[in-house]
Amino acid sequence: MPFHIPKYILVDNILNIQNLSKTYQSAGQPLTVLNNINFSIPAGSTAAIVGPSGSGKTTLLGLCAGLDRASAGSVELNGIKLDNLTEDERAQVRNQHVGFIFQNFQLLPTLTALENVMVPLELRGEKNIKARSMELLDKVGLASRSHHYPMQLSGGEQQRVSLARAFSNQPKILFADEPTGNLDAETSEKVVKLIFDLNREAGTTLVLVTHDLELASKTQRIIRIKGGHIVSDELRQSIVDSQ
Repeated sequence: MPFHIPKYILVDNILNIQNLSKTYQSAGQPLTVLNNINFSIPAGSTAAIVGPSGSGKTTLLGLCAGLDRASAGSVELNGIKLDNLTEDERAQVRNQHVGFIFQNFQLLPTLTALENVMVPLELRGEKNIKARSMELLDKVGLASRSHHYPMQLSGGEQQRVSLARAFSNQPKILFADEPTGNLDAETSEKVVKLIFDLNREAGTTLVLVTHDLELASKTQRIIRIKGGHIVSDELRQSIVDSQ
């Protein structure tokens, strides 16, 4: 039977992580990067995952988004258990429900800004994708740069294209891995404002991985990781209070 992803799912928690662990083989020895991680993220909320380099936070983000498979434990994303899905099936879930922003932008160098934004919509087989993509580029202030290639854009402009692309499939959840890591302070401020503005407008759940505690402080919740364990989980503002 072919794998079917429900288009509309009503869930209280868009992300449920239970007893999650990840172990790699390093020089013939097991290296545990994450150990027995548990948390849930309510739909429509904002959260930051922080911790020192090597703490496992980027690995955790990849597992939450279905980019990688856990060694043990369970990941449920928007009501869909990812644990036993094939790589292709996880890709379908991501295309249907997930948006991404990366530190190094991850734009396709041979495509224009507009074409980069159109890619997720083309993969979904949607219509009228050029107009939708131009609308998103306009929202991030880059309509006039739509036909430029990534190498012709500044770092901040590339990240804004990445942001437009992330919202093109109207994701239920947006994962951002160090979204301001390669940007100067002034550009970072503009990109962060766009992330939260678009997140609020679309009602998208936002999960950030960041070293930047000032950025983390803008979210409703901060989950701190050290040595592969959650060492604190601070709810700073409830989703109800923020609306």
